[in-house]
Amino acid sequence: MDVFTTASLHHVAGNPTKGQAAMTVLSPGDFEQAVAEITAWQGYEATPLVALDDLARQLGIARIDYKHEGPRFGLGSFKALGGSYAALRVLQRELSDRLGKDITLPDIRNGQYKADCANITLVSATDGNHGRSLAWGCQRFGAPCRIYIHAEVSEGRAQAMRDLGAEVIRIDGDYDASVALARDEADANGWFVVSDTSWEGYTEPPRDVMAGYGAMTFETCKALNQAPTHVFLQGGVGGLAASVAAALRQYWGDQPPRVVIVEPELAACLFESARKGQATTVAIAEETIMAGLSCGEPSEMAWEILREEASDFLTIPDSIVAPTVRLLARPQGGDPVVEAGESAVAGLGALIAARQSPDLSAALRLDENARVLLIGSEGVTDPDIFQAIMEGTTYG
Repeated sequence: MDVFTTASLHHVAGNPTKGQAAMTVLSPGDFEQAVAEITAWQGYEATPLVALDDLARQLGIARIDYKHEGPRFGLGSFKALGGSYAALRVLQRELSDRLGKDITLPDIRNGQYKADCANITLVSATDGNHGRSLAWGCQRFGAPCRIYIHAEVSEGRAQAMRDLGAEVIRIDGDYDASVALARDEADANGWFVVSDTSWEGYTEPPRDVMAGYGAMTFETCKALNQAPTHVFLQGGVGGLAASVAAALRQYWGDQPPRVVIVEPELAACLFESARKGQATTVAIAEETIMAGLSCGEPSEMAWEILREEASDFLTIPDSIVAPTVRLLARPQGGDPVVEAGESAVAGLGALIAARQSPDLSAALRLDENARVLLIGSEGVTDPDIFQAIMEGTTYG
């Protein structure tokens, strides 16, 4: 535990309110429609909710539940839910407009409009998992797919998207630069952006992405006997965290868990947004090992929810990521083996490090009664990186 004891975590308190964003930005109807569609997909099954009982005892808390998204549709991450569902909804809206009649999601899913979908190109920027989900959806629905990736996205993740039929465009800049290029080229060519981040005038696909994630959260809630006291959520642009926070509020009502947002210290746009009291973009000078969280610009729609629901914002150093991956894969005691990717373990790494600090534990109200929910957002999405982490040859 030495690396966790010496880790430097930064904390800023949120300002949760009794607002309505968790009910209006993402409505119960948005979640219900997404869950009904996704659970009808071929190959759907709930992913495991893993109890880490021995680790909880070691940390002096009551319970740790880890939602392991590695098996999700064979794509390795929770993003299989959001990108594919949002793609389906974009196609539904565009086909309904072009054909002058209401087109249903099952009709598109079942291939009735595959020839029409072939004339609708969907594009997005990604660090890997969202693009893989979009490519998978486009392959199933018959739509062309273009994915923009930044310089630091691994070749393994790029090839996984090509294998699903996507055209992959790599740029020299960072994630936010790839987002800008995807938008510009879509505007110039009449393509349709399917993004997990919102901006002024662009809200429907990001809302659909977040609604799709709701399938994961409602699976989790149904598997629990009582509400967790805490949920530690990865940051990124905020879509995952906002979706989970909203779904937890809708499910548990006035007794939702304390929402703790965790980000890399190298890409802490939500932390800075909380510190300044408004959505704030940060410059990324160095890429974090947590590739899926390397985002400098928060989603405005996600921030609407998080500013009302999140109690705490934490940043963590990259130094604790590889040890956390190894701890899950080589658990002490009787906990099950979990093979997870780098972005999946942000919440667990933060929890372990926080419990080494009495002051931070007190600030987060982490004690022997704490029941913590973690979202293990990805499995092994790049085998080469995972092997290097497990061998300790790189990444710490």
